[in-house]
Amino acid sequence: MVQPSKVAIFTNEYPPNIYGGAGVHVEYLSQALARIIPVEVRCFGTQDIDEGNLRVKGYLGWDEVKQNTDARFTGALDALSRDLLMAKDNFDADIVHAHTWYTQLAGFWAKQLWGVPLVVSIHSLEPLRPWKVEQLGNAYHLSSWMERTGIEGADAVIAVSKETRNDVLAHFNVPPERVHVIHNGIDLNEYQPTPNTDAIRRYGVDPDRPYVLFVGRITRQKGIIHLVNAIPELDPELQVVLLAGAPDTPEIGREMQERVAAVSAKRDGVFWIPEMLPRPDVIQFYSHASVFVCPSVYEPFGIINLEAMACETAVVASAVGGIPEVVVDGETGVLVPLSLKPGTFEPVDPAQFSSDLAAAVNRVTRDPDMQARMGRAGRRRVEERFSWDAIARQTLDLYGTLLEASGRS
Repeated sequence: MVQPSKVAIFTNEYPPNIYGGAGVHVEYLSQALARIIPVEVRCFGTQDIDEGNLRVKGYLGWDEVKQNTDARFTGALDALSRDLLMAKDNFDADIVHAHTWYTQLAGFWAKQLWGVPLVVSIHSLEPLRPWKVEQLGNAYHLSSWMERTGIEGADAVIAVSKETRNDVLAHFNVPPERVHVIHNGIDLNEYQPTPNTDAIRRYGVDPDRPYVLFVGRITRQKGIIHLVNAIPELDPELQVVLLAGAPDTPEIGREMQERVAAVSAKRDGVFWIPEMLPRPDVIQFYSHASVFVCPSVYEPFGIINLEAMACETAVVASAVGGIPEVVVDGETGVLVPLSLKPGTFEPVDPAQFSSDLAAAVNRVTRDPDMQARMGRAGRRRVEERFSWDAIARQTLDLYGTLLEASGRS
């Protein structure tokens, strides 16, 4: 199989600017690919990195797009301006690989300008996140157009789960043979159980008492409000740790504050840590949690579940999207059924969903043997199926297929 002499990766997020699973994916995929071929990352920011096979360049948008307009529009307009800067810069790679709607239009433009095949990776889809109108206003239609243009103009689409592939085919005009499933991965050397507890203690959590853990952004998608609403039904001896920051909108930020304050007034041991913690600190929290909870209402894959499993922690997660391809019900965790109102990502019965989450958490935390068994099984599963080196090799094979088809081999 032919392989490219160089690949260009376009992304919004790249260290130190990481706030979601897509950014984690790009960080580790680019490093794994760079162990094999030269990689150039073009990202949003001021990064300027040159480390052997890995070159990273950050891009800033035009200040003009943020002036004299609705403040909600600026995110999409800023992305549009950075996309143009990314695409027009001199280009010597054989493949352009774009991640998320933020840069899929940049990938499309680079394909047209430089005559190279375009790969796009799907980490989430705008048609399935209608609550973003709350965040972007009518610029949601701009972000959706940018995404559609990139996806439908791509030579190959990578979906991070089978369910995400189905979503792509349902919402976009893409031939099925162009849509490929390549899962997310995990760095098994970095994410592993640690005996350290200094970070846990620093935030006032008692590592010698059982605690439930959430890690993620404060968004409708991640379902954190449903978990907060479940807290009154959790066993009273459980601590609850919410590593939750970066609210999508002021409205959900205020709702989070109000709900956490309400439940904290009725029980001790609720810890909300709103800043994004360093990765070694997060690994400590994963390693010593009794159970990790992922209450998402929309989740194409869910890298956070891999992170918890790699740290030998049992998982309770909603049975949506790509989560069942990661968490094996009864083996590495417990999947909680979730019925959504047609055409929405609102639970049919939000109170019942919160109660079901609480019941699953209580079930696992009351059985230490189950916790240990699920933790060991989770670690085995990520070792066998989700290493970044294996995922980089699958991605390279796809690149090679496209180069052969385009006659560039």
